[in-house]
Amino acid sequence: MKNYRFLIQYDGTRYDGWQRQKNTGRTIQGKLEAVLAKMCGCPEGEIEVQGSGRTDAGVHAGGQVANAHMDTSLSCGGIRDYLNQYLPADISVVSVAAADGRFHSRLNARAKTYRYRIYTGDAKPVFDRNYIWVPEKRMPLNVPDMERAAGFLEGEHDFKSFCANRQMKKSTVRHIYSLRVEQIGDELWITVTGNGFLYNMVRILAGTLYEVGTGERKPEEMERILKARDRQAAGMLAPAKGLTLEKVYYEEAEAVSTV
Repeated sequence: MKNYRFLIQYDGTRYDGWQRQKNTGRTIQGKLEAVLAKMCGCPEGEIEVQGSGRTDAGVHAGGQVANAHMDTSLSCGGIRDYLNQYLPADISVVSVAAADGRFHSRLNARAKTYRYRIYTGDAKPVFDRNYIWVPEKRMPLNVPDMERAAGFLEGEHDFKSFCANRQMKKSTVRHIYSLRVEQIGDELWITVTGNGFLYNMVRILAGTLYEVGTGERKPEEMERILKARDRQAAGMLAPAKGLTLEKVYYEEAEAVSTV
């Protein structure tokens, strides 16, 4: 069987996350596997699609990467076109590439970039309402303070305070390469790139930085929060709808051919 690599975009609004689940058919992985099984003429469940990460329910992706081993006579372009014909309108396969047999979308990932969007304007954002968090009480956010707080979080730290899985037994040390806070018109963007992220980590980072922006927390508190290694020390869990997986980074030589 050949190994294929996919670049995927999806609107996560009506899905229960990326990962296939027994109690729901509304997952991105499940939809992809069902269409690929039909394409290859094999029983559903025989083809397993590995994603670079498991986005939560309601989280979106502009650059999710996945791979699957399968037998098909279709070209990469033919696979892409077949998937886009039969997948729901809110899931799109941007490209398909033949990959090295050992390529694994999650294990070979070197870094990821996520973006969290917060609305700070007055009128409701009608067209972007599914992709941006609109706080009930909107107010100007102190961006310089948020930037200062973000600076404390860059680098390699133990991010246990920013992990929603309190039973986490594996290492909670991660490296944040960059954490930017930008006011873009009526939106505030929090863009983070790191070598990996814990369960709900980006949403907790966004919620904590938001509380800095509203004056509920001081930028210097980030050092105390990191040292606490306690979820209760960090801020709120920002809603899923504002989060998008923007890009997954790999070594350039991993894709053999693409369309």
